[in-house]
Amino acid sequence: MAALMAGCSVQDQPAQNGAAGAEAQQEAKWTSKTKDQLRKAIDNRAAHGLDQMPFAVEGEDDTALTKAALTYAKALASGATDPSKLYEVYTVARPKADLEQGLRGALAAGDVGKWLDSLAPQDANYRRLSQSYLELRRPDATASPAVPETGKLIKPGASDPRIPIIARQLVVLDYLHQGAANGNAYSPAMVAAVKAMQADYGMEPDGVIGDDALSILNMSDADRARAIAVNMERLRWLERTPPATRIDVNVAAARLSYWRDGKLVDSRKVVVGEPDTETPQLGSPIFRLVANPTWTVPRSIQEKEIAKKGAGYLKANNMAWKDGWIVQQPGPKNSLGLVKFDMQNDHAIYLHDTPAKPMFGMIQRQRSHGCVRVDDALGFAEMLARDGGVLDEWNKARATGKETFVKLPAQVPVRMLYQTVLFDEAGAPVIRNDPYGWNDRVAEALKLDGHSSLRVRRGGADVGP
Repeated sequence: MAALMAGCSVQDQPAQNGAAGAEAQQEAKWTSKTKDQLRKAIDNRAAHGLDQMPFAVEGEDDTALTKAALTYAKALASGATDPSKLYEVYTVARPKADLEQGLRGALAAGDVGKWLDSLAPQDANYRRLSQSYLELRRPDATASPAVPETGKLIKPGASDPRIPIIARQLVVLDYLHQGAANGNAYSPAMVAAVKAMQADYGMEPDGVIGDDALSILNMSDADRARAIAVNMERLRWLERTPPATRIDVNVAAARLSYWRDGKLVDSRKVVVGEPDTETPQLGSPIFRLVANPTWTVPRSIQEKEIAKKGAGYLKANNMAWKDGWIVQQPGPKNSLGLVKFDMQNDHAIYLHDTPAKPMFGMIQRQRSHGCVRVDDALGFAEMLARDGGVLDEWNKARATGKETFVKLPAQVPVRMLYQTVLFDEAGAPVIRNDPYGWNDRVAEALKLDGHSSLRVRRGGADVGP
């Protein structure tokens, strides 16, 4: 499945300190034609998943029309909600457009509708989400296959007509390989998949499919529409022309995508923060590689997880006290592995290697204390070093066996995003799970109905960052 990460073709307009809203209202000359265009655009706001939000035009005077136009334009251009108010941390670059100037130009050209249409993301993924949302919201839409909640438990070895639908959803959620199901039989492969899912969500992993398991598997059309609208809003938060060379980390799916010169050149699994120590939505560049890193244990981990373990644990894990901090020396047991990707942010979040390789084989990889562990991190570091023209320097740094820093000639921007809709090979949206339950606060702000998300269980993290 392809991650929902693509940029858009519409250029961001630079923010200006020019006309204020009052000046825009004074210069805006509305006609019956442009009034109708505004009302039609607002009436069609379901195409952007905004049909549950009020964008009424309160009056016929130019001031009221301009206020309504700018309010709706802002929702399309940068989101109807403010992620920095919905989340404690959100530093991903946002779109910047001079909407007052844009409205004046649209009124002068007599085409407010065309201008409003241009403000939303223009890429194919956004259009697919829009189409899917409209189909799900149609009054005459045929309900998607759902698992009937008959009250009857499905036990291992049983046969049940609901099995094919359950199998399809297990495939979507990555718990089951395509083709592993066999008709109506609840096969051992499916039982193992259900047990893994139950464990991830803190349920008794008995393989019995009852109401709790169905609450994860059985998504209604309203739930699908809700997830799609939320992810459309998240796309509107993003700048329309992201850096052509960048790293995108989809925290919800625990996957990394490396874009170079506008092309996707690498994708790999990552391990991200577990619930309650979530990886925040950051925009933060990698500025250097660190070979054979040391790890200064954060106070929170030191006090909660290491302080009571005693001197024997410290010695066994190559740790020692230094200036009041526990520091782990370089080596195979170091929690940062053999490479750290140093980033510039105020939250001590970065990418790194790990000795805990089995975690990459898990389905729900929300298992860290907030930093991002990269699968085959050494291979990825070599890729960045080669692209940056410092591969020889990097290889020499690794060979020292000591902590050594290699500055990248050009910083590589990183965006840590949270997107719960991916796309299959045919381009159709696929609704994935919401491990942090972060869809809920966006859905509430957009006044969307549907069930609250189930979070993955806590307590899966090891000592590492």
